[in-house]
Amino acid sequence: MKWASVVSRESNIELAVEESIAAVSQELEKADVDLAIVFISGEHTPHYDRIPAMVQKKLNTKVFIGCSAGGVIGGGQEVEHAPGFALTVAHLPGINLCPVHLEEADLPSPDAGPEAWERMMHIAPIEVPAFIVLADPFSYPTKDLLEGLDYAYPNSVKIGGMASAAIAPFNNALYLGTTVHRTGAVVLAISGDVVVDTIVAQGCRPIGAPLQVTKCNGNLLLELEKEPPLEALRRVVRELSEEDKALARHSLLLGIVMDGMLDHPGHGDFLIRNIMGWDPNKGIMQIGELLTEGQIVQFHLRDAKTSTEDLTDLLKQYSEDKAGTQNEGALLFSCNGRGINLYGQANHDTGLFQTQVGSIPLGGFFCAGEIGPVSGDTFLHGHTSSFAIFRPTIQK
Repeated sequence: MKWASVVSRESNIELAVEESIAAVSQELEKADVDLAIVFISGEHTPHYDRIPAMVQKKLNTKVFIGCSAGGVIGGGQEVEHAPGFALTVAHLPGINLCPVHLEEADLPSPDAGPEAWERMMHIAPIEVPAFIVLADPFSYPTKDLLEGLDYAYPNSVKIGGMASAAIAPFNNALYLGTTVHRTGAVVLAISGDVVVDTIVAQGCRPIGAPLQVTKCNGNLLLELEKEPPLEALRRVVRELSEEDKALARHSLLLGIVMDGMLDHPGHGDFLIRNIMGWDPNKGIMQIGELLTEGQIVQFHLRDAKTSTEDLTDLLKQYSEDKAGTQNEGALLFSCNGRGINLYGQANHDTGLFQTQVGSIPLGGFFCAGEIGPVSGDTFLHGHTSSFAIFRPTIQK
């Protein structure tokens, strides 16, 4: 297994493609290209339909996927608010690649068995594939897809992001082979001699104590520990520093423990969701996730400093846990609200990754929604960086 990744800032698309292919070809040292992944910024919109032919003419890859993006990542560099063409390629001996394009109509019915999902994906759960999902946010019910994949492939990793270059339907591009799709999703199943590790950094820290949901209705939070949730929040906020009190006015979220068997939930065990609003008279809250009575939740805060510390801790923990393993390549699906918008500097997340994990080829893009697992289930996130790290099953 061998990976290479590069990003071009050339405004001329022909030169961007040419220099990118030359760079990754040199890195692969004449090895066959089994997989090529392209992310292309909105500045290149007029050329979206030309990309597959331009790449294939010079690269001759077996599988070609990608999508349009608000910002792109390649060679461990982030390009935002400027022309960007990111190309990540891999030589993958002993690895099976099974890509599909899906539309909403292709989804099995809610009462269908796992066999229906196997037929749609053209791969059996016994293969334990990892899935890379690239979807259009305007036309595809990604949440339904992720729930179905978790149901049919419970032991498989699912990771990816939502195309982000467009602000209206039919203006994004999804690539599969020589075809450019304007709707739906492209999903790549990867199986064989490969392990895909994931790191999902939601960029938050808890405040107050964990609390139990004692009454809810759908996404309405009606009671925490048998009292109105707004009253519980006020009690938490009273104990905060002045700095955190100010932060709570605009960056307050709710963390939901997804694994009910955890006695002491900690870092990485919470699914972070927005507080959509509240009723000051009744003291109830609307949360951006369906709730269940008995769940444990905890209020969280998010800012640039917290996000940096969160990602640093997760990357450091991964490096310690996987010490001695040989990682070959990685993909990063980062929220378009991170990057320069959050940190005021470029290459923040990629720089931390290289410092903590190593200078392995890293490509990706800034998404309109990020896909990654929390406590074994897969979710569509916001304000998150989801990493996929690839290594051989058998280490040399």
